[in-house]
Amino acid sequence: MRKLIVTAAAAAFLASGGAAFAAVKHTTGTVKSFDGTAMSLVLDDGSTFKLSKAFKDPGIQAGEKVRVSWDMNGKNKIAEAVKIMK
Repeated sequence: MRKLIVTAAAAAFLASGGAAFAAVKHTTGTVKSFDGTAMSLVLDDGSTFKLSKAFKDPGIQAGEKVRVSWDMNGKNKIAEAVKIMK
């Protein structure tokens, strides 16, 4: 019984470990293009982001400097938040 509990605890720890290490990344750059309908953002360095369904547009326009908080979903960079830098 003790081995079963230790094994189950170890499996639960390993299963939750991946989520604990998935950190949001940040990129700063100038907006090249923003399409609220297509939910996409491109920075002047070529970085392309898809915007999450929960994304709220803070009034992004081309030429503005922004900080993008993002994470990977497969091969796509998903922007969770975009902050206009002053």
